[in-house]
Order: sequence, then C-alpha cells, then structure tokens
Amino acid sequence: MNLNEIRNKIDHLDGEILKLVYERMELGLRTRRQKLTVTDKEREEQVLDNIMRFSGRLLSAEFIQNLYKIIIEESKQLQASGRLLVGFQGEHGAYSELAARKYEADLVPIPCQEFKEVFEGIKNKNFDFGIVPVENSIEGSVSEVNGLLAANDLMIVGEASLPVNHCLLTLPETDYREIRIVYSHPQALAQCREFLRRHKFEPRSFYDTAGAAKMLSSLRPGAAAAIASADCEKFYGLKVLKENIQDERTNRTRFIVLALEKKVKGGNKCTIIFALKDEAGALCEMLKVFSDRGINLTRIESRPQKFHPGHYLFLADFQGSDSEDRVKEALYEVEQKATFYKFLGCYQEEKR
Repeated sequence: MNLNEIRNKIDHLDGEILKLVYERMELGLRTRRQKLTVTDKEREEQVLDNIMRFSGRLLSAEFIQNLYKIIIEESKQLQASGRLLVGFQGEHGAYSELAARKYEADLVPIPCQEFKEVFEGIKNKNFDFGIVPVENSIEGSVSEVNGLLAANDLMIVGEASLPVNHCLLTLPETDYREIRIVYSHPQALAQCREFLRRHKFEPRSFYDTAGAAKMLSSLRPGAAAAIASADCEKFYGLKVLKENIQDERTNRTRFIVLALEKKVKGGNKCTIIFALKDEAGALCEMLKVFSDRGINLTRIESRPQKFHPGHYLFLADFQGSDSEDRVKEALYEVEQKATFYKFLGCYQEEKR
C-alpha cells in the first residue's frame, strides 16, 4: 500500500473504533438499570484484567490500562447523568433514531434488531421509552407495529412526524457507473421504485435502511449502494451520491413514543383499540359515538385478530383530551359497545 492508501485505512479504522466506543457506552448505560450503584470496583478490576491479555508487542500494559481507565471513568459519568434511554428498531442513522431526537434531543437512542425488542425493552424497564413508526404517507400503516400495540400493555406518550428524504449512498471508492445492486428496507425500496427502475438498479431487501448502510461500510461489496438517511454518510464513512430519490417529495412517516405509564400532563390526542360484534351497522354505530360529540377521528384502520379468523381489531386516533367530559363519555360508550377495548394513551399532537 502507498501512503494515501495506508492513511485511508487508518481513517476508516478510527471511525470503526469510535463506533465501538459509542456502542460500549450505550451498553454501560443499559447496565445501570440492573445494578444498585454506578461504581462496581470488582467489575472494573475484572475488565482491566480481561484486556491485559492484549498487552505486549506494540501496546504496553501501562498504555492499555490508562486507556481503559479513561473509558471506564467516562462510562461511569454517563451512568450517573441519569440520561433517559429510548429503544428504536434499526441501526444508528435509521429514521426512527432521527424521530427520537426530534421528539426529545436529550434522549439516548438504543438500537434494536426488531420492533418486538423495543416493546420488550420497555416492559422489562431496560428503556424509558420506545419509538416506532405507525404509518407512512406513501406505503400506509406498519402492520407489525399495530399488532404489537394490540398485544402489549404500553402507553403512547407522544408522537413525531418526520419527512423521509431517501439518499443513495456508496463507498467513497465506488464509481456510480458500476452500481448494479441497491440494498435497503423493503418500504424504502418501494418508496424509491421509480428511481430504481429508471436507473436499472436491482433492489435487494435488508432489515433496515441504516443497517444496509452499515453492511455496505463493513463488508464493502463491489457495484453496490444503499438507500438510507443522509446521517448515515458520516456515521458509516459513505458518500451521498444523490438526495431525495423517493418517488413522492411529500413522503412522511409518523412515529409514536411508548412508555410503561401514561403521560402525567395529558395531551390533546388519544388512541384506542377496539373490536365489535360481527353484525351489520356495528362500526357505523361506533363511529356515531364520536360524531355525535363533535370529536374528530384522524385515523381509523382495521387489522385481523390473530386468533379469531374473520374478526377484526380497529385502531383509532382522535383529537381531544381524556380529561374532557365529552371524551370521557365517548370512551365509556365505546367500552360498553366493544367486545374488546384498550385505551392506549392521551398525548400531545405534533403540529406540522
């Protein structure tokens, strides 16, 4: 390798080292939920003993010890800071992480492989909050999330709406003319269908947009690109070739913020889930409960009940506070008419 090639490799490794340090700090924050105090001398000594096997050759024992003492001290300071954790599905740079930062900039986003892991993390008190997408302006509702909302006893405490601006990212050394395959989440690929067709790129599904960018950075396949957010450029050492490649410029995704308990201050928007008797006019009667009281439904959709073929659950969002008399009356009547009913929370509606 020549000097430039060596330096480029060093730059890449520096980025990888920092990402691993960030991941270690996140894991340190998660351990705080499962121990009585921040300081654990026995564990600190164990960590230092474990890493001493790497001393020798180029790195002295003194250097490694000093380095890890700094890392441990920083981790302890973060644990003592009381920062709140929010779980999201995907890797760093995912749109869910961007939505979490928009909702509350001081939250610490923790990546999860699956939506189910986000819900379980809240229930097990590993996370203070979780953030998940519920609907996209182009591709519609996120069915898996709606199913998890019905199956778990969590509360919606907030929402965030995010414009989705997809970017085509490549490795710095990739020639645009060589690109043949583009990796991304199936929804992102669907939202960029016309762009992919026009450029004759082969779409390949991946579990997450940012995950596709991360894979591209680590495995470095030839003739490949990823569709993800612009934030992935710096985080994974990639290059944005083209921005806003989605077919619709008004592409937005709505996210909800989940917690174990309802929000103390309330809000001006509510979400419920209910099921009805299988008879003519049942849904019409239920919707009349809201219209008679001048309550505006902002979303209603159905999904099949998992263990009852031919029966459906309805998810509904409406404007109003659960502290208002008209809303209390409506919710009481809904509960009386429904064969299944769950109140998911009252929270502040995001104005766009």
